[in-house]
Amino acid sequence: MSTQKIADIDTPVLVTGGTGFLGSHLVDRLLEAGRRVTVVSRSARPALEARGVRVVVGPLHEASVCEEAVRGADTVFHVAARVGVWGRYDDFYRDNVLATRALIRAAQAAGVPRFVHTSTPSVVYNGLDLADADESLPLTRHCPSPYPVTKAIAEGEALASTTELFRVCALRPHLIWGVGDPHLVPRILARARAGRLRIVGRGQNQVDMVHVRNAVDAHLLAERALGAPGGARGPAAGRAYFITNGEAVVLWDWINDLLRALGEPPVTKALSLAAASALGGVCELGWRLLPLRGEPPMTRFIAAELAKDHWFNISAARRDLGYSPKVSMAEGTAELVASLRAGRT
Repeated sequence: MSTQKIADIDTPVLVTGGTGFLGSHLVDRLLEAGRRVTVVSRSARPALEARGVRVVVGPLHEASVCEEAVRGADTVFHVAARVGVWGRYDDFYRDNVLATRALIRAAQAAGVPRFVHTSTPSVVYNGLDLADADESLPLTRHCPSPYPVTKAIAEGEALASTTELFRVCALRPHLIWGVGDPHLVPRILARARAGRLRIVGRGQNQVDMVHVRNAVDAHLLAERALGAPGGARGPAAGRAYFITNGEAVVLWDWINDLLRALGEPPVTKALSLAAASALGGVCELGWRLLPLRGEPPMTRFIAAELAKDHWFNISAARRDLGYSPKVSMAEGTAELVASLRAGRT
């Protein structure tokens, strides 16, 4: 458990996305602190209800679901989102934009004073290397994936809704990982074991990640930095913050070190960024024209993510939130390797 010091706050909270990776860790920490927690889910969650969590069942873009969910809450942690690099734009727009609008309207009508919006660094995608990037970068309007575009719209609207009585901040955690991660590491391992993983570009690009426990710390600190209900507006209101471990790694070195630690062969085959982007364009066209399931093995967005620098300046989060990553990359990686080894025996 993280040693991050969090101010004592004993008020009811809503966590959307409370059954996902980050959301479930956030719910656990809130329950450990004695908080009263509500989550929204598309299906019943008896295990959560048995722990005292109020579960509201239904799609988040429906106003009635949001109105029921925010009832009695003093803080909304809006963690839910449609994630991924491929899919119908309308689906991403519904789950990322329309759901956020509905939740904001319901929270404002209910008099909820604090709203922590979980965003993503992808909202500043510009197709270029991002090295020591800070929050001055503009929100993206064009991207070959619907996820960054719709998350950028949602973040912009969320921050614009900030008032003295309704305080919003946005957190941009980058590549959340840790034990139990269902997305990042399992995909890397599956592709590597199938012989389908390729180094894209020169293999020297640096990226930031954030351990899930550090990401939870950031959310709780952001709640505090919005100001207490009925009190003065805090420094985080109306602002967005990059959230990382604060120690960028060479992506392909980290991946290969992880593979070696698990007794797997490292990735050695490489593909130029130009070739990967061209392949991604062909795959995208095929998936649009043919009834193919799942995500394409390569897209233009994936190619850029695998080849370019993506590391961010977190000085604003340190200053305004008091954020300080407590789980280091080395500690988190060792914990992850131990867990993965145990799971395979």
